[in-house]
Amino acid sequence: MKIPVGALPAADVRPRLSRERVVEAAVALADRESIEAVSMRRLAQELGSEPMSLYTHVRNKEDLLDAMVDAVIDEFPRDVDGDDWKASLRQTVLGARRVILGHPWMPRVVETRTTPGPAVPRYFNWIIGVLREGGFSLEQTHHALHILGSRVLGFTQDAYDDSGDLSPEEAAAFAGQIRDTMPYVAEMALSATHDGPLGGCDSDLEFAFALDFILNGLERILPTE
Repeated sequence: MKIPVGALPAADVRPRLSRERVVEAAVALADRESIEAVSMRRLAQELGSEPMSLYTHVRNKEDLLDAMVDAVIDEFPRDVDGDDWKASLRQTVLGARRVILGHPWMPRVVETRTTPGPAVPRYFNWIIGVLREGGFSLEQTHHALHILGSRVLGFTQDAYDDSGDLSPEEAAAFAGQIRDTMPYVAEMALSATHDGPLGGCDSDLEFAFALDFILNGLERILPTE
């Protein structure tokens, strides 16, 4: 007897789980909400699965976070066409920053990782190669990596959080309170407002300024022929 097509059970069209799919969903969830939203239970809901099935692909939450960091670093550009080491390194690091801005949770998580995945040494191999082929000695390259620090990953830790710019009125009131005891801080507070001569803080501009400062300094230690 021929069974009517409508009587057949609906096929499960969901793609099969894989480590790549689990990590991709976790990154998307963290981008959309926050890293705090990423849990095995919530991730299973996002994937239409059961929490226990995720453990076939990631050992635990720490393994998942390692894989998320690795996935983001794999997005960093390495195919740049700079004319020399300086241009290549600048393009690569600024490209890494563009990626990081799309994953605002990344800096906090990467600083807690102790077991880097394969993307990390691949990326640093590229960075080291740019410096070595640019003429830096092994010792100079080692110093350069320390100087660049987290900036090579597209972010840096500022001395303080200046994301909440004061309004001109707030800055004037604050400066008035501290002018006699902290005149230089007062001067900076008045200048670093939207209406002040320095303008509001632009984190991308400050990042690029510091990167250029470092690259110019590194250029000076290269031997000249």
